[in-house]
Amino acid sequence: MTELYNRNSEKEKRQFLRNNMTAAEQKLWLQLKGKQLENCKFRRQYSVSQFIIDFYSPEIKLAIEVDGDSHFQEGAQE
Repeated sequence: MTELYNRNSEKEKRQFLRNNMTAAEQKLWLQLKGKQLENCKFRRQYSVSQFIIDFYSPEIKLAIEVDGDSHFQEGAQE
């Protein structure tokens, strides 16, 4: 599982992002956590390859990316 999803090499970055969520991510997480939305489990800061997705539900295969300042930093668009 760690070959493509939630690689160990990205673990510290995922933890940092979970502990330092933007205000928009915090508001959305309050609505997603605890199976509040359609009884689906969501995970925070889930990585696929070299990308880290803000929220992901494996049950319905839905990824949610919340735009924020990090998307406008140099190199982020690549």
